[in-house]
Amino acid sequence: MKHRFEFLLAGVALSLMVSPLHAQQSDDATHWVSDELTTYVRSGPTDGYRIVGTLTAGEPVTLLETSGDYSRVESDAGDRVWILSSELQESPSAQDQLPQLEQQVEQLETELAGINETWEGRVSAMTETLEAREQRIAELEARNHQLNSEADSSRQTIRQLQARLDTQEEDLLMRYFMYGGGVAGAGLLVGLIVPHLPRRRRKRDRWF
Repeated sequence: MKHRFEFLLAGVALSLMVSPLHAQQSDDATHWVSDELTTYVRSGPTDGYRIVGTLTAGEPVTLLETSGDYSRVESDAGDRVWILSSELQESPSAQDQLPQLEQQVEQLETELAGINETWEGRVSAMTETLEAREQRIAELEARNHQLNSEADSSRQTIRQLQARLDTQEEDLLMRYFMYGGGVAGAGLLVGLIVPHLPRRRRKRDRWF
């Protein structure tokens, strides 16, 4: 009964074939079953052929030929079956790409760690330089404030000394005028008194 059903199914499939197969050889034979599905495979290039198994999503296969909407592929196990061309992809499956992607992620993480370390070193050096400059600026500002205070004190001292010098000059000038006036007054007084003093008579010398 089973063989009879298969024979009948094969006859229906043959009756549905309206055109001969035009097989085309692919230049790039490596393909992968689409990641999104696990697909049935058939013994021929139309929906009329019987299902002979399945291919797992992401499984690599070798493309042998194409006919219409179907492609004939060879699995790693050596089975040659027909699969819908739309259920094949030319890029590796995610399963095959995963180790490479993990390696790339690891390399990127290593590079990122190196960049982060380098950047942290640069930031630390810049921070130290900035702190040193800020400290130097603070020292210079403190020194400038001190010099300004000393300059203010010096200016105040100079003003005090100038005031004292002016006072001493005035005292000296006053003393000079007083001394000069006193000398002039004494001279005038002497000039007035001396003419009125009695003159002493000279004694005559006697010669015997």
